[in-house]
Order: sequence, then C-alpha cells, then structure tokens
Amino acid sequence: MKDEVTLRQFRYFIAAATSGQFSAAAVSEHVSQSAITSAVQSLEQQLKVRLFDRLPHGVVLTAEGQVFFHHARHVMDSVNDAMRHASLLPQTATGTIRLAATYTVLGYFLPDLLSRFKRSYPQVEIDLVDMDRPTLEQALADETIDLGVGLLSNIDVPQRYGHHLLVRSRRRVWMAASHPLAKQAVVSLADIERCPYILLTVDDAEAAAMRHWGAASPALNVAMRTSSLEALRGLVAYGFGVSILSDLVYRPWSLEGKKIMAIPISDPLAPMDVGLLWPSTRQPAGLVDVFRQFLIHACDSDNGISAAGSTQRAALRSR
Repeated sequence: MKDEVTLRQFRYFIAAATSGQFSAAAVSEHVSQSAITSAVQSLEQQLKVRLFDRLPHGVVLTAEGQVFFHHARHVMDSVNDAMRHASLLPQTATGTIRLAATYTVLGYFLPDLLSRFKRSYPQVEIDLVDMDRPTLEQALADETIDLGVGLLSNIDVPQRYGHHLLVRSRRRVWMAASHPLAKQAVVSLADIERCPYILLTVDDAEAAAMRHWGAASPALNVAMRTSSLEALRGLVAYGFGVSILSDLVYRPWSLEGKKIMAIPISDPLAPMDVGLLWPSTRQPAGLVDVFRQFLIHACDSDNGISAAGSTQRAALRSR
C-alpha cells in the first residue's frame, strides 16, 4: 500500500528548508539525520518531483520545493491553530486589526507571516502602518493601534508595554569579499573600529552601533550614512566600508551583484530582538489575540525563521 504523507514528514521537510542543511534540521528536531533524509526522499517519491538541490555544503529548495514549502507551512499553521485553541475564530471571521511596524520589521520580517495569516483568515483586514519607533510608541500609548511589531532591543519594554519576543537575530560585520578582514574566520571590535564604517540611520541603528562598544565607545570612522539598507549593501559590497548588522536582513549579494561577506565578531554583542508590543492597559482579545498567538506560534514552530536559517539559505542560493 502506498505510504501516507504524515505531519512529521512536513515538519522535517520544513526544518530542512529553513535551516538549509539536513544535519541542522536533525539537531532542531532532535532526530537522526537519516530520519530527515528519509522523510524528504519519501515526499519526493510520492510527489514525483525533486524538492531540494543537494549541494556540497547543504541543500536549497527547487522551484517545485518552494511551492510545496508554502503549502506545507500553511498545513502546519492550520494544525497549530487547531491544537492551540478550542475557541479559535472561524475562517469566515471578519474584522480589522490595526498593526504598526518599523522599517526593518516591515521590509524583512512581516510580509511572509502576514501572507500565512491571511490564508487562514482571508476575510480579516490588516490595517498596516509603517512607523518609526517614537511614533509607534506614541500610538501604543494613545491606543490608536492594536499591536506593534518592532525592535525590542531599542525599546524600554518591561515597564511600559505588554510584549513578546518573536525572533532573536545575531549581529555580524558585513564587508566586501575583497576586504582584508574577509579572509579571517572571526574579527574583533578593535579590528572593525579601524575600518571606514557605513552607518545605517533607520530604526535607531546609530545608537545600536555605539552600544556595541559600551562605555568605551570609539569615535567611529564613519565614511557614509544612509537610511537605505539596499544602498548600504551596495556601499559595503564596493568596499567603501564595513557595517555591523543583523542576520535577519543579510543577503550575500548587493543589487549590483557584488558579493557581501558576513563575519562573526569575537566580542560579545547584543542580538537584535524583534517582538510584539501592545498597550499595557489593554490585553489583546478576540481577533487581535488570535493574530498575536498566530505570530508567536508561527515564529516558535519555524525555529528561528529569520536568524541562522535565512542566512544559510541565502548563502546556498548564492553558490
């Protein structure tokens, strides 16, 4: 009798797709690598398509695998929703969620999650507004939004807002492939402060850059400032300077097709924390709470949809 597709196969496949390696998927799922391999091979046999390209340093989704990945994740989202609440709203539920997000979150984190939520609740409207941190905090205080998604690492959250951490993303130093430090396996903050620095000016990035050095913050040799992350990629890729940024927004290529390296830093650095915020005087309820719980569990089940997995997949696609 033909084997049936199981949720475990879906889970193992998703883990392999998000990590970019069968070995890393095995670690995250606490199983042997052969279990991941077997699950993927079984899916490929039943679907009669190849889901992954096998590369020397990992795996990357094929075009067919990418399509199946979105379907598989929707299946797991639906299962998680069903198991999480006996009182979930039906898919025919209607209403509007007032949501605000900061620059980095809106551009590099939320779109995929919003798409997944809309597939489960197609008739729910999401009134999404792009806000800088001060404006988002004021909107929370005025209760003109239901939820905010921003960088918790830039906000004094414990006393002022309800909050939940969604993703913790490490920071590395970006540089051109031709940069003298690019040959090193790891660099120090002392190495970095001697280099021209490209400074991002959105999402409190300038204050964050100074915090890396603490009280001994140096006078950074700032070569250029920009509010555009894509412009920063280009400037770094062409060798105008280096920059410390999160893996959440890393890609190995600039828009011009120039290679960008991301090198670990030996000194301890605070990660970039992305999280949910809501007014402290009003606990989310009803449709807003369903959306909040969806984001929390989607990020938990993805096992870091952003951090290491996104970086690894981007690097694999660049080979």
